[in-house]
Amino acid sequence: MQNPFLIGSKIYLRPLDLADAPTLTTWLNDPEVTRYLLMHRPLMLLAEEAFLRKMSEDESNIVLGIVVREPEQFIGVTGLNHLDTRNRHVQFGIFVGEKSAWGKGYGTEATRMMIRYAFDTLNLNRVSLHVHEYNERAVRAYQKAGFRMEGRLRQETFREGRYWDTFVMAVLREEWAMADHASAS
Repeated sequence: MQNPFLIGSKIYLRPLDLADAPTLTTWLNDPEVTRYLLMHRPLMLLAEEAFLRKMSEDESNIVLGIVVREPEQFIGVTGLNHLDTRNRHVQFGIFVGEKSAWGKGYGTEATRMMIRYAFDTLNLNRVSLHVHEYNERAVRAYQKAGFRMEGRLRQETFREGRYWDTFVMAVLREEWAMADHASAS
C-alpha cells in the first residue's frame, strides 16, 4: 500500500499526488465518466495539477484517491468538501474513473469509509450530497450506505438535450450510528 490514509477490506484511500494528474485528466475527459459529474469542458493536465495543489492546501476539503488493494490499482477519487466545523456538516463526493472497476462495490465501500471518517474522526453531524436523477447506480449505492432522500432540485441539470432533476441526499450521525450498530449485530 502506498501512503494509505483509511484502509478498508477491498480498497484503501490515500492522499492524491501530482503524479495522479495524468490519470485524472484522462478520466475527466472521458464522456462516460463525466456524464455523472458536473464537468462539461475539456480538462488540461496543467489545470488538474493546479487543482491538486490547491486541494492540498485547502483545510475545508479532504480529497483522497481510491485504490484497490489486490492488485493495487488507482481507480477513483472521493472527498469531503466545504467542511463546516461550526455547524458540523460536509458535502460528500465520489467518482470511479476506472470503468473496469464499475459495479464491483468499491464506490460503496469508499462511501462508507468516508462517512465513518466524517462522524467518528471529524465529529460531524451531517453528510450531504447532490446526485443526478439519471445516475441510478449511485443513488442505490448512497442508499445502501445510509443516505436518505431529502429533496429534489427540479430540472437543475442540462445533459443529453434535456433537463434533469438533481436529488439532495444526506445521512445524519444518529441514523448512521443506528444503522452501523444494527449491521454489527
